[in-house]
Amino acid sequence: MAAVNKIDSNITGLAYAEETSLKTLPGTPVWVPLEPNSYNDFGGQITTVARNPINPSRQRKKGVVTDLDASGGFNTDLTQTNIQELLQGFFFADLRNKGQARNTTGTSTLLFAAATSGSRLTRSGTPALDLTTQFAVGDLVFIKGFANSANNGLFAVGAVAAATIDLDLPDGSGTAATLVTESAVGTVSIVDVGRQTISGDVDVDMAGSRPALTSTTLNFTTLGLTVGEWIFIGGDDSVETAYSTAANNGFARVRSIAATRLEFDKTQFTMATEANTDRLVHLYFGRVLKNEVGVLIKRRSYNIERQLGAPDDSNPSQIQSEYLAGAIPNEFNLNITQASKVEADLSFVALDNEQRLAATGIKSGTRLTLPEADAFNTSSDFTRIKLASVNETNANPIPLFAFATDISITVTNNVTPNKAIGVFGAFDATAGTFAVGGSITAYFANIAAVQAVRNNADVTLDAHLVKNNSGISIDIPMLSLGDGRAAVEQDQPITLPLTSEAATGAKIDPNLNHTLLMMFWDYLPTLADS
Repeated sequence: MAAVNKIDSNITGLAYAEETSLKTLPGTPVWVPLEPNSYNDFGGQITTVARNPINPSRQRKKGVVTDLDASGGFNTDLTQTNIQELLQGFFFADLRNKGQARNTTGTSTLLFAAATSGSRLTRSGTPALDLTTQFAVGDLVFIKGFANSANNGLFAVGAVAAATIDLDLPDGSGTAATLVTESAVGTVSIVDVGRQTISGDVDVDMAGSRPALTSTTLNFTTLGLTVGEWIFIGGDDSVETAYSTAANNGFARVRSIAATRLEFDKTQFTMATEANTDRLVHLYFGRVLKNEVGVLIKRRSYNIERQLGAPDDSNPSQIQSEYLAGAIPNEFNLNITQASKVEADLSFVALDNEQRLAATGIKSGTRLTLPEADAFNTSSDFTRIKLASVNETNANPIPLFAFATDISITVTNNVTPNKAIGVFGAFDATAGTFAVGGSITAYFANIAAVQAVRNNADVTLDAHLVKNNSGISIDIPMLSLGDGRAAVEQDQPITLPLTSEAATGAKIDPNLNHTLLMMFWDYLPTLADS
């Protein structure tokens, strides 16, 4: 066999590696695979200028190459893990974790490996990770990666030292977990996903302007929570891991945090006063990703690799490829349509576009395997989508619509490449306004949504996806609505197309100083999907 006549799209591949500086990869880059459904203008667009001197022949002469605009994008299904790390680049921020011991995607350094014996998990790895900086007694931790299923799942931390964690069953009994002896595993991860309260310690208080949890022993300021993030209240292990009043369990958005009082301004249900005398309660937390302010803003750039197959059948390992270098995340679109998958479009503005021949080969580095994960669907994986007017005295106001046919959320960083004499392509890029908008088509039920448009009302949106005891939450604290002209067609339900434009939530509260917040839940109880 020799040179091929064509290369099929199905043998191509897409991956990214984070750069240390614009267009510069680390010594051993880590290539993270992606799952594109389709591409959008991936590569470099060359600009040429023809020579057209005044001459008797009235003919142009061959022009010159003058510029390069590099960019690219792709569409992908949304799963729990496939773009979680990459979205940090679109938010210009780091994920906020409560506590973890795992080898983060994008680094080849083995920070954490673990072995099990009895009820004890022992860590190893270089550099050493002090587990007391990540976990505390009473934490709920989710473990995965061990070969023995008994070593994976939800546990409570009974004791913690620099190199060991003693694990209990997560039912408040104090019973030590029974683990299967297993040697150190480098792919294992342990993540702080919540807190198990002391029996009878945490009450539900409705006496103030907002629903709140109050405590005697638990110090809420030690949980690593931030204003604007969501928690999930309630668990599965026994009736004692949830409140007796069903409405007191569910998703709730944190509004203020004090040592003995945790207040919420948005709740899944209308909570009720409950004087807790004998119940321990599970509080579940997630990873927080939001657009940050001040020194917490962090710009990332990437090399994005698209493999284009082998041009010679006799050398199938010699793969040709192209790269976007100095690629800065620009637009992220989340597309939610009825009876479908949740999909995302991601696009980048790059400084350069590179091609590598098969003989040269793809760039070196560590190449990860993307874990298998199911896509979220729009029929059964949403436990809540709520658009409502901001209400400072009612954490569960009446929504502006009951059902929607499609929702889109668009994030734009308004990145512009910086051009200069002597530079082919761009030498840098400038990020503009972090803009969040979108559209909603809802079934019309009452005139309240139309009035909200006319009155330029302060509106808030949140949505929660739950699948296989994990999930993703999306929260926009402040937005305004546009359009709102009811679509009336014969023999069809009335629909209401709405556009939205988000703004910082600081108008509501200085601590709600973000425009968009997403949460990634490593573990949620089955109760969250009910």
